Amino acid sequence: MSKRALKKYVSNLPKKELEAQLLDLYDRFPMVKQYYDFVFNPKEDKLVQEAKTKIANEYFPVKRKRPKARRSVAQNRIKHFVKLGVDPYLIADVMLYNLEVAQSFALERNVPDAFYKSMLNSFNEAVHYVAVNGLLHDFKSRILKVYQITQDENWLHGEGFSRALDLID
Repeated sequence: MSKRALKKYVSNLPKKELEAQLLDLYDRFPMVKQYYDFVFNPKEDKLVQEAKTKIANEYFPVKRKRPKARRSVAQNRIKHFVKLGVDPYLIADVMLYNLEVAQSFALERNVPDAFYKSMLNSFNEAVHYVAVNGLLHDFKSRILKVYQITQDENWLHGEGFSRALDLID
């Protein structure tokens, strides 16, 4: 169904039926419930803290012995935040937090080459997001610190990290 057809259908529904359908969507689909829960009670700080805890637990687990170190956990949280419409400042904070925790992990462990490529992708996304949303003045020092660690520790794909910084210059 196209958006136009949906708009026509919704405009022809009586208010009671529209309310019933909306409540049905709320009950059936968890994403709809999450969206409305967020819209009417946006506890952004709580969501961000939960995301940071989950990210840290990926690299430094509390309950299990071995870290999983999956980039996808942070990426899924970030995508979820974007869909909900969380403040861009908080999203950028989570993006950089993910990189900082991953760097702490890499200092303590021997990580595979794919880890560095994955972190380069995260770094590119974070720098791009910060630049597009005009948050450079808030996050420039953290971005430079992450970049400096990649250079000091001779991370693979060092030139890729340098190219990402060209975006903000």
